Amino acid sequence: MEAIVTVENLTISFTNLYGTSYAVRNLSLSIPEGKTLGLVGESGCGKSVTAYSILNLVPKPGHIESGTITYNSIDLLHCPDDTLRSIRGKNIAMIFQEPMTSLNPVFTIGYQVQEAVELHLQYSKQEAKEYTIELLGKAGIPNPSQRYYAYPHELSGGLRQRAMIAMALSAHPDLLIADEPTTALDVTIQSQILDLLLTLQATEHMSMLLITHDLGIVANTADYIAIMYAGEIVEFAPTKEIFDNPLHPYTHGLMNCIPSLQKTAKRLYTIPGTVPIISQPPQGCVFHPRCSLGDGECLKKPVDLLGRNKGHFVRCIKV
Repeated sequence: MEAIVTVENLTISFTNLYGTSYAVRNLSLSIPEGKTLGLVGESGCGKSVTAYSILNLVPKPGHIESGTITYNSIDLLHCPDDTLRSIRGKNIAMIFQEPMTSLNPVFTIGYQVQEAVELHLQYSKQEAKEYTIELLGKAGIPNPSQRYYAYPHELSGGLRQRAMIAMALSAHPDLLIADEPTTALDVTIQSQILDLLLTLQATEHMSMLLITHDLGIVANTADYIAIMYAGEIVEFAPTKEIFDNPLHPYTHGLMNCIPSLQKTAKRLYTIPGTVPIISQPPQGCVFHPRCSLGDGECLKKPVDLLGRNKGHFVRCIKV
């Protein structure tokens, strides 16, 4: 499996008056070339900060303590600033969670998308405008020549997200990072956005890192799934393998939490306990306090991510 981006032993910490907390610990991950990797986990597990680290955009007071992130033999964490700026948006693009806060409210949609076009492509003003309108249409925005002059507040959430997609794809990136691209959108619009992303991925021949907390989203969109919990990858496998043969107890818990019309139970299943505080992670296996399989052996030392079947890795000594 050829990887477009490889993350190795990444550790990210946040320091404040109360001490240092580790949001991501010794994380290793590969994003396959031309494929979609779904990064799944509940809120606060470190998904977004992992995505930001790929572009070296971890917000302060966050700090990348160790690790390497490699794209085309370039270490993105230690390369010159000019090299990193040339890669951001052009070779690796990102769609952020909330387009209303990502778009500048005082500039038109067309101006903001065209700004990205002019930054990365050597187009004249007129060529950039024509290409921008083409991008807006390709992203599924109706009447793109008119919407070019619209401000963000004049568009619905779905159209703003489409504008963000147009901006991200302006320079034909090798990798698109989509950080919960369907957040705050209704179910119908969610489906349209995901279908659009898959169509554009196929036509642009790019890789995609899709970050979400919804297993239902990655079931139909991702080729591979990485399950994340408390700053660690606890399971990684092809999508079909994850759903047919989940191994980690946390993955089992997520599967059981999915509502189904076939389930006769009166109450939905819930994973017992609470997510650990990142400033006070549990000793040994981080999922041990909530795990039905856990015992004293799980407390002895941190658990490594080990291969069980071909391409299937799990961080558990009990399976």
